[in-house]
Amino acid sequence: MLRSYLRLTLFAVGLLVGVQVPGFIEAYAHHVEARRAEAQQGLQGFQETARRFFHGDMDVLVEHYRTSEDPVFQNDARSVSALVERARLLEREWQAMQRPWYAQAWHVAVAGEHRLRSEVWDGYRFQVLLAPEAIAWGIGCALVLAWVIEALGMALASLLWPRRSYRLRRR
Repeated sequence: MLRSYLRLTLFAVGLLVGVQVPGFIEAYAHHVEARRAEAQQGLQGFQETARRFFHGDMDVLVEHYRTSEDPVFQNDARSVSALVERARLLEREWQAMQRPWYAQAWHVAVAGEHRLRSEVWDGYRFQVLLAPEAIAWGIGCALVLAWVIEALGMALASLLWPRRSYRLRRR
């Protein structure tokens, strides 16, 4: 009986964890989109300068600043370069979040930018969504978690307490 309750509890935990997945993915996507807009706004003046003098190429603008005789421009080259790299990173993240749900999930779990994922995690509020995708994730995670734990438990039990063969018990 205790084993049944443990299974139910394990299933419930898996369900509750699973319904968090779509909410976290959505929070990550919103965070990336907001940071991307912020980065684009920060580069707007530099992009206009690059359009006017360097055919819109930000790398040429940064290199021009870097090779300038003026130490102020040389210092600004580092700042502008960092802004350009950040904007590119956020653009790549935003593009990744425009793909299908399974690709988004994989990206957030495995390939997402660590610092962005940490920022989202720090501000994430756990919630129980009753949207179809949240329910599907919940049931899927619950089943996988229950199956994995059950399989590990059975494997461990068979190693610790091996059974005699059926023929030996009939004698």
